[in-house]
Amino acid sequence: MDRHRILIVDDDPGVLKFVRANLQARGYQTAVAMDGNEALKSVEEKVPDLIILDINLPGISGFDVCQQIREWSQVPIIMLSARTDESDKVKALDIGADDYLAKPFGIDELLARVRVMLRRREAIPAAPGKAVFVSGDIEVNFAERRVTVGGHEIKLTPIEYNVLKQLVTNAGKVLTHSMLLKTVWGSEYQDEKEYLHVVINRLRRKIEPDVTSPSLIITVPGVGYRFETHH
Repeated sequence: MDRHRILIVDDDPGVLKFVRANLQARGYQTAVAMDGNEALKSVEEKVPDLIILDINLPGISGFDVCQQIREWSQVPIIMLSARTDESDKVKALDIGADDYLAKPFGIDELLARVRVMLRRREAIPAAPGKAVFVSGDIEVNFAERRVTVGGHEIKLTPIEYNVLKQLVTNAGKVLTHSMLLKTVWGSEYQDEKEYLHVVINRLRRKIEPDVTSPSLIITVPGVGYRFETHH
């Protein structure tokens, strides 16, 4: 099997060297970039399997780099930040990052998250009983991992798709926060309710007829979420 290629984007040479050495020691191929423009060019040329992206970059910020990548690629992105501001974490997840890690971080924690992201990227979920789920205007084709609303295809990140898949395959049932987090992110994330909250909001913006009054993804206060079917 081909070794996974990981792009590390950080303007700190020490961080680049440290992360790169640890990844290479575990058999990963690596590429590095020290600013946003170099990162975007590298994503196009090297087509990485995963990106580790610092928020605080010279020129184009990591947020902008993430947004631009998300316009055309669903490659997993782990964002890094030396700032501990909770709003940074929410913003990173909201613009399409898959994970967020505050500096300073332990290399074991980073490597664990890298493994989770790559494992999830390769995991092909077992097809549900039906190949296609249809409810009102929304259609989810599990075989093709394709979602359409009113006949128009909706682009979802792998995380968004997997959350929606869990909801629609259990339509009418309440899925708890921890259940969704464990199933989609992994058991290490079962207390990260914020991750789920942000992704649910992103999904609602893409599929709900009225985001201010959700009729598809229903919040069950203090418990979790339920997908409401419409005929």
